[in-house]
Amino acid sequence: MTGQTLYEKIWSAHLIKSREDGTALIYIDRHLLHEVTSPQAFDGLRLNKRKIWRVDTNIATVDHNVPTNVEERIHGIKDELSRIQINLLKKNCKDFLINKFFNIKDVRQGIVHVIGPEIGATLPGMTVVCGDSHTSTHGAFAALAYGIGTSEVEHVLATQCLLQRKLKNMKVCINGELSVKVTAKDLILSIINIISTDGGTGYAVEFTGSTIKTLSMEGRMTICNMAIEAGAKVGLISVDQNASNYLHGRALVPNIIWNKAIIKWKNLFSDYDAKFDEYIKINAKNIEPQVSWGTQPDMVVGVNGKIPNPKDYPKPDRKNIELAIKYMGLKSEQKIVDIKIDRIFIGSCTNSRIEDLRIAANFLKNNHIAATIKEAIVVPGSCYVKKQAELEGLDEVFISAGFEWREPGCSMCLAMNSDKLDLGDRCASTSNRNYESRQGYGGRTHLVSPAMAAAASIAGHLIDVR
Repeated sequence: MTGQTLYEKIWSAHLIKSREDGTALIYIDRHLLHEVTSPQAFDGLRLNKRKIWRVDTNIATVDHNVPTNVEERIHGIKDELSRIQINLLKKNCKDFLINKFFNIKDVRQGIVHVIGPEIGATLPGMTVVCGDSHTSTHGAFAALAYGIGTSEVEHVLATQCLLQRKLKNMKVCINGELSVKVTAKDLILSIINIISTDGGTGYAVEFTGSTIKTLSMEGRMTICNMAIEAGAKVGLISVDQNASNYLHGRALVPNIIWNKAIIKWKNLFSDYDAKFDEYIKINAKNIEPQVSWGTQPDMVVGVNGKIPNPKDYPKPDRKNIELAIKYMGLKSEQKIVDIKIDRIFIGSCTNSRIEDLRIAANFLKNNHIAATIKEAIVVPGSCYVKKQAELEGLDEVFISAGFEWREPGCSMCLAMNSDKLDLGDRCASTSNRNYESRQGYGGRTHLVSPAMAAAASIAGHLIDVR
């Protein structure tokens, strides 16, 4: 009998019924909610007079719309739509008896994909869903995690099940030691550049190899978080001692049966004879700090590279490259290190954990942002991260360097709150997407690691952090 991939093991353990048309009904262990994609789902429950099937599996937090400045947190949210959505989530959780709801003043509040792992709501072998594409983050813990649409949010609330089609399997094996100051963010940007933004479509991507094993759990979450940017629905990493150490003692982890749990988790890996539909091999030693130059996450180049020349590409790709260069206000063959930066954003569900803040702060000690930088903000991913950073004095480092120290939330990642780029602003951002106007209408985004963002803030332009 042929062995199973990690994805197949979790899928099989949650399979309720398969159909001849290729669809299958699977059971969902954990459902994460936020204020943007849940209102219509709750309305659907009311309309059909349905209750939530398993209330205890649901955890809700406000993150996308929340202001990150103290003034609005205290005196009220200025944006009407944001205020309505946040108040609706509070009401819906109360009406449907969801008691794990983290409102704006709750000490557990934060970005949904940051708080899930940090409170132990995400566990190995689980199926985890949320009305947010970056739910793939939780795959770092060998959880089958992915984003769903609003109608599916309602379906999970009502039935604790989902109708799905089984994905194909892709293995991305990365071996070798990352160079000094090259991080998980650089690694995943490089992988996306190799795979492309649609190369992972229809696949569950498992990241393996010696390089992955050396990454911290924060680094692994960064990798799985951006698997979606390669077109994949699911990103997965098998369980090891690092994962167990991270989870031990967290609020929702079943510590009473801890020993039984970790024995079970040890089986969450792909068998040696498992068959993958696609296999990609990468040497980590060849990767340098990465910078996105265009309007898709695969439009990436090493920091010592140049903006591509459209003439060097076949006609189908040439137009997209030309349009991206025009939107970004760049020139073909322009050096990356010659690109000046207006604003700096360190945050998002990709890079707002304590490790990310430590890395950035380490570069900012005894330094100050360049006079040409209009604004530099640091937004912790959760209240827990913020508290830990303040205990370590990281907030003082950022403030001394000229950064604003903000409250937790999605912030400038997606311009759904008061943190936005202005028309034409160029931002070195630790977020995950660089689409046109993603961070504000007419804003220009360069995706980088926390270290690269910190270095750019000091230099006033993109620079090799090494």
